[in-house]
Amino acid sequence: MTASRLLPVLLRTTFHRQISSRVMDLDISQSKIMVTSHNQYSSSTHLSPSTVLPSPLDQFRAWFEAAASGTDSTPRVPEPEAMSLATSTAAGVPSVRVVLLKQVDDKGFVFYTNYNSRKSGELAENPVAALAFHWKEVQRQVRVVGTVEKVSAEESTGYYKSRPAGSRIGAWASPQSQVIGEGELQKRVDEVAAKYKSEDGKEADIPRPEFWGGWRVVPT
Repeated sequence: MTASRLLPVLLRTTFHRQISSRVMDLDISQSKIMVTSHNQYSSSTHLSPSTVLPSPLDQFRAWFEAAASGTDSTPRVPEPEAMSLATSTAAGVPSVRVVLLKQVDDKGFVFYTNYNSRKSGELAENPVAALAFHWKEVQRQVRVVGTVEKVSAEESTGYYKSRPAGSRIGAWASPQSQVIGEGELQKRVDEVAAKYKSEDGKEADIPRPEFWGGWRVVPT
């Protein structure tokens, strides 16, 4: 066997390994990863029409509160507000990412982002979306499908003002879904911080950028 043909065999042999843990077993080779077994969940609760509330939003609130509850300020589910947001172009090309839920009410589910980002562009082009919450620790998953709308400027400003100064600076400095050079983000942060620093060195009022605000997913 020639050296050129032998090398792939050696690589496959060298990089093949098996990993076992309490949650899953993996078979890893040079060309693929196989999940050969995984943890099976068991729950003492069962879903049926008699065990859920008539309103899906009321049921979500009850489940979210249960996921966020805990002892010693530690929630049962770390970051229960984390949710996968799926969007797509008008041509149906999908994309998904994790965002943070900031509000849920009778109107729907609200998150905030840069209006110049890819997700916002797709929501403007194709105003439908899907959400998924995965709460492994309580063996629950929640899916939401609906239309989307921007929240009012007043709502966006109200939430923006409640954020720490660093987060407000970040909204100005971070060009989401764009490629930037190394060190450029920190440079932008420093420039925005300097711009909105008062003469006594304290942070001055940092206004909300017009390109930053909230989206609401309205369940259908």
